[in-house]
Amino acid sequence: MTEKRAPAPLRKLIDGIESFEGIDVPAKAYSRKVSEILGPGPLKDLLSGTPIGHALHPMLTDVVIGSFLSSTALDVVGGADSQEASARLIVLGIAAYPPTALTGTSDWADGSVKNDAVRRVGIFHAASNGAALALYGASLAAKRRGERAKGTALGLAGAGVLGFAGYLGGHLTFVNGVGVDQTVFDAGPNEWTEAADVADLPDGKLVRRVVDETPVVLLRRGEKTQALHDRCSHRGCPLSSRGAVSGDEIECTCHGSRFSLEDGSLLQGPATQPQPAFETREREGKLEIKLQT
Repeated sequence: MTEKRAPAPLRKLIDGIESFEGIDVPAKAYSRKVSEILGPGPLKDLLSGTPIGHALHPMLTDVVIGSFLSSTALDVVGGADSQEASARLIVLGIAAYPPTALTGTSDWADGSVKNDAVRRVGIFHAASNGAALALYGASLAAKRRGERAKGTALGLAGAGVLGFAGYLGGHLTFVNGVGVDQTVFDAGPNEWTEAADVADLPDGKLVRRVVDETPVVLLRRGEKTQALHDRCSHRGCPLSSRGAVSGDEIECTCHGSRFSLEDGSLLQGPATQPQPAFETREREGKLEIKLQT
């Protein structure tokens, strides 16, 4: 049975955006510059939502979208007496726009250099949001001049563009996985399961194994073996090849997230979720693992 992903016109539009190479050069350069400026650290963690354990950008979008659309609703059903309230809602949306755009840019930069779809759809998403902002700004100006009909028309146009931008944002999250915990659907085995022959684990080196369809990174040092989910919860980079070990910590060198090798706890963002960690034991020369609880 053929999967129905979206109405045909929208699917064709998204396919066209995802295959549009014309913006790649400046978009890649911009993405690298954003990553260079923000870098791993407290500011990046804040923009990513690390302190709250959840992506910050979607929370802020509710303020912008809610303010703008409420303004338009008042224009349509509120009558002349509601124009001041409608104008104030636009002011609130404009004020909330910069931090919302900044958090979105931070999230986009993490996934845009190597992912063509994320890079291209993200640029169109940002451009659509910018166009909506301009339309609502023009609507506010018209209201301040007493041009109610023009202000309402511009607000309605802004609402339409904002809806398209929201569609693209949903595509980035629910189709491209931006901001989604990359380990959530395969955390690992809950019962003791064979992972490797102990003799095949070199001392002090990261080794990748697939256990019950879950990629796992193993680190044996002396008589002790530690095990984490191999796919970084942030953007899915393999820790077995992109991990840097320091003491009982492992850093994903893709974006700088750090996790405890003992229990997978998050030590530094931009990840917002810990890594699934596994208990380990040896039986008859075999290493067995099960998910820590």
